[in-house]
Amino acid sequence: MAITPPDITPPLANPSKPQHRLPPASCDSHAHIFGPQASYPYATTRSYTPHDASLEDYTRLLHHLGFERAVLVQPSVYGTDNRLMMDALQSVQGDDADLGIGWRGVVVLDDSVTDAELEHMHSLGVRGIRLNLLYQGADVGYAQAARLAQRIAPLGWHVQFLVNITTFEDFAGRLARLPVDSVIDHFGHFPAGKGVDVPEFIELKTLMRDGRSWVKLSGPNRITSHDAAPFSDVQLLAEDLLEHAPNRLVFGTDWPHVQMRTSMPDDGVLVDELYRWTGNDAALIQQVLVDNPAQLYGF
Repeated sequence: MAITPPDITPPLANPSKPQHRLPPASCDSHAHIFGPQASYPYATTRSYTPHDASLEDYTRLLHHLGFERAVLVQPSVYGTDNRLMMDALQSVQGDDADLGIGWRGVVVLDDSVTDAELEHMHSLGVRGIRLNLLYQGADVGYAQAARLAQRIAPLGWHVQFLVNITTFEDFAGRLARLPVDSVIDHFGHFPAGKGVDVPEFIELKTLMRDGRSWVKLSGPNRITSHDAAPFSDVQLLAEDLLEHAPNRLVFGTDWPHVQMRTSMPDDGVLVDELYRWTGNDAALIQQVLVDNPAQLYGF
């Protein structure tokens, strides 16, 4: 097969080390791995071609930053072909597992998945399915997710949404009607400049307080008006969420940061941003980095 060269910027080769020592069992709840393309070809309808970003590369980053747990999220360029993630999760099982890192996964599925495949994925550490409503028909995608939610409910999985909550009609009502928890990427892709008093953001906090939804404090560089940290506009959103629903928040680096419209973020600085948002509150840090992901992902 022909190899297509990358058409996006690669992650930083040498990110900084966080200024703070992370608590034991801290979890990076959102990252992707890619390639090699010859072994794991990308979907022909993809919107970008990434650089290779291997499990080994990511594991080194986790050790560098201080994380002991991680969640791999299926990226859009692989569609429903979850082979790379399954191979990665299989490789870290048993005696040959990478020491010091606990792994979970979030996959992309369609109605063709069998119950046996779901059970196998669960045994490897999969705990959710991802629905991309930014780059596909929202109504069609949601209808399929609602059907799949019925099937994954017995496994205790969740549905993770890549969605702009300001443009997805009746998002709060639809999520509330699901039989499983929902997880929302990247602050719901909510433009930080809108502030915290917008109806959709208020509805999001209601879902979280009702115990139906989780939000990832990830991708601040995707919703900010700033080119680099500190993301002061995102800080207002983060502080509001931390005040209203601290038990429904997890943190993710979003490595290797595909399709950035801002400067490539430094993962160590992103961790430092979380500490700044929490005011260096040790109890809040413990909740977001350790306790919440342990509950959500079943560590």
